[in-house]
Amino acid sequence: MKKSIRIVVASIMMTTLFAGCSSSTEKLDRAEENVTEAKENLVQANQNYLTDMEDFKKNTATQIAANEQSIVEFKARIADQKKEAKADYEKEINDLDQKNTDMRKKLDDFQTDTESGWESFKDEFSSDMSDLGDAFKNFTEKNNK
Repeated sequence: MKKSIRIVVASIMMTTLFAGCSSSTEKLDRAEENVTEAKENLVQANQNYLTDMEDFKKNTATQIAANEQSIVEFKARIADQKKEAKADYEKEINDLDQKNTDMRKKLDDFQTDTESGWESFKDEFSSDMSDLGDAFKNFTEKNNK
């Protein structure tokens, strides 16, 4: 009887031991899967961040180029203006041109390693570009009156 109790106890201990190993192995496998998934998510997030930055820069560069074209057109239009009006328009055009140039430089010089830094820059830059667009619109409306 003692021998059979020992065998039963030994069997239970072996089963518990193997079940514990299996559980640890499963935990390790799940942890490795989680790490792999986290790495994949990080790579995807980084790609999204870089794509967003590239798209924003490309779209903004297009808008800045359109502003430059407007400046050329403004300069051509004011060529026939009276001397007094021409001087005022030239000053306003030069101010717009300088702001546009500053925006291009700000975009070209921007550097960051963090997504939060990029988001902050993008929000501020978008607001500045909106203000610049309003200034162009106001000048056009003023010039057409």
